[in-house]
Amino acid sequence: MALRQTIRSIKAIARPSSASLQFSIRTYRGDSGEMKHRSEVSSNPTQDQILQREEMLLNIAEPKFIKIQARHVRMPRLADIPKASLPLDMKEGQHTLEELELQVRRKRLVYRAKQRGWMEVDVLLGTWASINVNSLNMDELNQFETFVNLETIDIYNIITLRTDVPLDMKTEDGSGIVERIQEWARSSPLGKAQPEKYGAAKREHNLI
Repeated sequence: MALRQTIRSIKAIARPSSASLQFSIRTYRGDSGEMKHRSEVSSNPTQDQILQREEMLLNIAEPKFIKIQARHVRMPRLADIPKASLPLDMKEGQHTLEELELQVRRKRLVYRAKQRGWMEVDVLLGTWASINVNSLNMDELNQFETFVNLETIDIYNIITLRTDVPLDMKTEDGSGIVERIQEWARSSPLGKAQPEKYGAAKREHNLI
C-alpha cells in the first residue's frame, strides 16, 4: 500500500554545492523512498550529460525563481494593481499609500481564506477572516498570512484539531493567531458541522 509522505522544506532541484532554494511541497512518493540528487547516484557526474543540462537549466531558473518568490511574499503595492481593479471605497487622497496597501493586503488575505476550494475550509477560515482580519495588527497579519500559505489539507487538519499547531506557529501563552482560530472553531457551531449554520455563514460572509 502506497505511503503518503509530506516533505517540508526540500531543496528545489538545487545542486548540493549551491545555495539551496527552500520551499514547502506536498508530494506522494509511495514506496519509492527519499529523492536523491542525480549527482549522488550518477556513476560519472563530470560526464553525465543530463546532470550538466540540469545544472545549466538551474542557472537560468534560479534567478527567475528568486524574483518571482520575492514578489509573491512581499506586501502588495498599489503600483502593481490597475486602478480599475481597486475597490470603490479606496479613494486616493483620503489615506496614505501605506494605509491603502495595508487595505489591499487585508482584502487579499480575506479572499484567500474564502477561496480554498474546499467547502469546510472556505467556511471555517473564510468566516474567521471576515470577522477578524480587519482588526489584526501587523504581527498578527504576518502570522495569519503564514497560516494561509499552508496547503489546504494542512489548514483543515489544524483547524479541526486533527493535527497540532506547527511549532513555528505556536506561542508560549497560546495567544497566537492559529491557536485562536483553533479555539474559535472548537467553540463555534461551524466547527461542529451544523449544515444550517454553514448556509447562514456562507450568506452572511459572501462565501457563495
